[in-house]
Amino acid sequence: MASNSFKTLLKILVETPEYFTPQDLTCALNHLFTPGAVEPTLIGAFLTALHVHRVERRPECLAAAASVLRERALKAAVEAPEADFIVDIVGTGGDGYNLFNVSTTAAIVAAGAGARVIKHGSRSSTSSSGSADLLESLDCLFTAPTPGTHTPLPRIPFTFILAPHYHPSLVQLVPFRKALPFRTMFNILGPLINPARPRGMVLGIAEPELGPTFARSLREGGVERALVVCGRERLDEISCAGETAAWELHPDGRVTETVLAPEMFGVERHPLRDVVGGSPEENADTFRALMALRKGGDVPERLKPVLDFVLINAAALLIVAGAARDYVEGADLARESIFSGKAWEALDQFRMARSKAEK
Repeated sequence: MASNSFKTLLKILVETPEYFTPQDLTCALNHLFTPGAVEPTLIGAFLTALHVHRVERRPECLAAAASVLRERALKAAVEAPEADFIVDIVGTGGDGYNLFNVSTTAAIVAAGAGARVIKHGSRSSTSSSGSADLLESLDCLFTAPTPGTHTPLPRIPFTFILAPHYHPSLVQLVPFRKALPFRTMFNILGPLINPARPRGMVLGIAEPELGPTFARSLREGGVERALVVCGRERLDEISCAGETAAWELHPDGRVTETVLAPEMFGVERHPLRDVVGGSPEENADTFRALMALRKGGDVPERLKPVLDFVLINAAALLIVAGAARDYVEGADLARESIFSGKAWEALDQFRMARSKAEK
């Protein structure tokens, strides 16, 4: 690939962005991910131009970028993928609130309630504790796939796959992205490129303007049912403090907009300051305290906000997975998953499966 042709695409993007097409983006990204094809000085310029012209807000461009990354990703072999309606719950990050790891915890809780969850995540880039950081503090191991082998992800309730293990193309961009003082398109692409190809998803975004775009991009990527959510505080989760804008992707491809609130799940509202997270070790301690709760026992005051925060997000995932009929039932199932110990069992199965894979 010639650097000159990349320069031509960059010139179009900078000078006439309205004529920069999804096909142009696909071609430019294939240049970018080909070692040695693009001069280093042009890479930062390209990432900056994508950001300035907000190319990620165009559904067709977001879908095109996700398609390139999926094609270049290592394939995730999944045991019996058609036997279950596999789901994921993830946020784009960047909301700046540094809250407890609610989506990871909600994923495990939903798995304990009957969903099959394959969560795609990474270490922290915008908070003190990313999904992988929390799980490592809970003694989980992450096994990198070996090209050419076909050891499948086991058919267990909860599995976590570490994004950098499956997306080697993105590794070469890390120094350029870190050098820039803003988030790039690649920060928000993660939820769209889960190599396990889940059929359902709860996806949190920090910019409500991107709601319809993400819903359509999920459909383009093969997701059948989804809920794209953005708390009124520009939070990339379903908020426990107030209303949440939501865009629902239906199996027939329709996208409908609605508003969610904690009362719809049968729980109280809590200010975000009550669900602030800490270090991975501190969040792991909170996770263990939640998992130790049992039916009929008292819930400590400090845990009530975190518990309700987890319940509403797990309930949404159970709705998407088809395991709950409404949000109240979803929250009840999530609560039972914790109080019965099923959520902890789901995590334990994952830990044991990973330990066996390492031997």
